[in-house]
Amino acid sequence: MKEVAYVTAGRLIQHYGDFCLSKGIDFTRIPSVRPHDNTTLFCSAGMQQYKPLFSDPSHIGTVANSQACLRMGDLEEIGDGTHLLHFTMLGLFSFREMTIGNAIDFWLEFLATLGLVPDHVTIHPDRLMEWTPLYRGRVAIIADPECTWSDGSIRGYCTEFYKHGVEIGNIVNPLGTCIDVGFGAERLDMIVNGTPQDDALETLCETVATIVESGYRPGNKEQGYVLRKLLRRIHKMGGTLDHPFFTEEVERQKRLRAKYLRLRDRHAEMSPDWWFDTHGIDLAELGETLDE
Repeated sequence: MKEVAYVTAGRLIQHYGDFCLSKGIDFTRIPSVRPHDNTTLFCSAGMQQYKPLFSDPSHIGTVANSQACLRMGDLEEIGDGTHLLHFTMLGLFSFREMTIGNAIDFWLEFLATLGLVPDHVTIHPDRLMEWTPLYRGRVAIIADPECTWSDGSIRGYCTEFYKHGVEIGNIVNPLGTCIDVGFGAERLDMIVNGTPQDDALETLCETVATIVESGYRPGNKEQGYVLRKLLRRIHKMGGTLDHPFFTEEVERQKRLRAKYLRLRDRHAEMSPDWWFDTHGIDLAELGETLDE
């Protein structure tokens, strides 16, 4: 299932890249989830590397990309058919060149090449009168006061695209002068080709593979800790990976569990910090295995 899902999504990404190039827009494919700045552990959006350009009034231009993204905030939602944890974002970024109308035309045309017409779009009430005519009656419009976006000092209204009750992408208007578009490749593939995306274990395995391929190793901090957490969860769910990192983590958990069970009665009054500092045992982490 995983192979079919990501192979077909890969074809969609290639199709998007070809579409952008046909419009004279440079396209870059970025398979790594390494962040482009220090605000996140992993890249969470295709626009991350372009944030300085949004705020630079002297920069004018348009680019497109496909960016591998990872959002740990979606961890508890995977398996619901829409949240993927790791996904590829199809992005279009214009700095004081394209207008909202240009971006709407671009995306409706691209979606049409997939045989997809949105069921409806949403627009913030503050932009409803201005942006509604830009759709020229091609799709139903619903007002939504949640259609805003912010990244610190960069803010903007947005318009969101929906199909079968699922948001498939949005067009943001940062600072009122720029364009920031993001559409999820796997989510589009799910809708267009009916590719299943709701296997939580497959999602975890694919995410681990992407983190490892991005150059990270299991560890006690930051990206390494996230990787270790996902390896533990795969094991807890009864899954397996043919990779030494997985084997090492399973053995590490067994050793820590045995050590804790041997020492806990003797040090029952000690704090979680003491267990970690003295024995390298993270009680919160270990708690997932104590009932096994």
